[in-house]
Amino acid sequence: MQLALKVEKPETITNVSVEEKATEENQLDAIIVEIGQFGRFQITNYLLLCLPIICRAFYSISYVFTAGEVSYRCNITQCDGLDTGYDEPFLNFTTPLRHGAWDQCEHFAVISDLEGTTPCNASSFNVSHQVPCDAGFKMLGDEQTIASEFGIFCADQWKLSMVGTVNNIGQFVGMPLGGYMADRYGRKFMLVVSGALSAFAGLARSNAPEYYSFLSLEFVDMVVGSTLYQTAFLMAVELVGPKHRVVAATGISLTFGLADALLGYLANYLRNWRFLLRALYVPALLHLTFICLLPESVRWLLSQEKELDAKAALRRAARVNRRALDEEKLNALVRSNRRLVAQSSASRGHYSVRQIYQALGGRTALCCFVWLTNSLIDLGLSLNSTHLRGNKFDNFSMTGLMQLPGILMATTLMNWVGRRWALSSFQFSCVTILLAVAATDEDYPLTSSILFFLAKLTSSASIMILYFFTSEMFPTSCRNSVLSLCTSISFLGAMLAPQTILLIDYFEYAPHLLFATLGFTCSGLSLLFPETNNKVLPTTLAEARALGKCIPKEKDSKSSV
Repeated sequence: MQLALKVEKPETITNVSVEEKATEENQLDAIIVEIGQFGRFQITNYLLLCLPIICRAFYSISYVFTAGEVSYRCNITQCDGLDTGYDEPFLNFTTPLRHGAWDQCEHFAVISDLEGTTPCNASSFNVSHQVPCDAGFKMLGDEQTIASEFGIFCADQWKLSMVGTVNNIGQFVGMPLGGYMADRYGRKFMLVVSGALSAFAGLARSNAPEYYSFLSLEFVDMVVGSTLYQTAFLMAVELVGPKHRVVAATGISLTFGLADALLGYLANYLRNWRFLLRALYVPALLHLTFICLLPESVRWLLSQEKELDAKAALRRAARVNRRALDEEKLNALVRSNRRLVAQSSASRGHYSVRQIYQALGGRTALCCFVWLTNSLIDLGLSLNSTHLRGNKFDNFSMTGLMQLPGILMATTLMNWVGRRWALSSFQFSCVTILLAVAATDEDYPLTSSILFFLAKLTSSASIMILYFFTSEMFPTSCRNSVLSLCTSISFLGAMLAPQTILLIDYFEYAPHLLFATLGFTCSGLSLLFPETNNKVLPTTLAEARALGKCIPKEKDSKSSV
């Protein structure tokens, strides 16, 4: 298997001076500076890229509400009728309490040998003997999930958490495949195909007749649509000039956080899981308009020897931004790109997986572990938010909103102290706060809830830095593939995140302790990454390997990447 990577032979690097290579690599960025680093062209396309970001935010975690638990209790045939609700006075002698709520799966046994007693009477129930529900259930509220519609209660409760696990298995399968296809066939192609197929899969799932068809379509949806965020993120970063890379990444991450918050409000308004899925997936059909509206990444076009298309895209950008474009600079860019193609190690300049492993195998492995740990903690916090005190929809929306200040803090800190120290600091802060949550929850519940949301803030900050950091540590031609690989591995942690809720039955703070142990380890290992702050974006494997050694720093906008 070979990845779609157009690069220079590792052995030819020594034949070209650092200064000469830096000049060639900066030609594209010099052109972008000349035609406008964040003009009308970039802003228009940037707004288009918000669609896959929003869709990805919705689809990756909508199962929290479509396959969410509902509050229920046993139907007591001696007492319940058509007009009785979830809370009734007779529950005091018919249903035991468990963790401050009515037991969902058992009720007190009926004493059947008493004569002359009213059926719904305290003396008719043996409070020392509990039996399983055998006459159905009474629901609290009007929320409809697959639990209430498909009858997933009590012993079948594992089926609900399995939806989240299958969701993440689908992403684990789909991300490396989508990343490979994005590098091979283009960012634009992948956004159109993934968005459209995801829309069809989601709408089909909204009509699922039973549990296993729902579960299968959940998997298919994630396989075809899991790469939307990574592809849109890289396109946004590759689209703008060097001084606006952080702004572009920040805007994308803020959009994702706002979409998470919006999902909580939509789920609160649309209490039926079928209606919710249709509202979330219909907009994804707009990805088909990208065929006409969205240009391909210039960096990708150059990496695939499509210089004429790249020149046309740059001319269009200059025209929309109302800037002049020097044709001689375009020709120089093409000549430079052809020199790199002539030195490539395979047909059309594709690196093999083996070459990537030999050059950056250790960095990739470390990156995968950090991604896995961060994903487990971040998703685990979002899932556990629905078990906090208060309205679960509001709590979920709050976790989304807390991403916004976290992202802004991450943007500021990673430019101030560098990517490594910022990432490590936020990871350390997150797990420290989680331990404080467990320590204060019993005696200071309000303080504990505030600390929980602060933990989500710091977790979101580390995720934001990690996305940006990973995109800077690997070469252009394999950037999408490696980022997708890392995020795919991270979903091994995400697969476990839905199961962390089950640990609460054994020890209330078991998830917090698990997150803290992994988080402290991850915080220390993050310092082993090379620093990429104010460094040129690497074009080849050799340049990526040399990060922190000889890659020139940004002096000004004309010489940066």
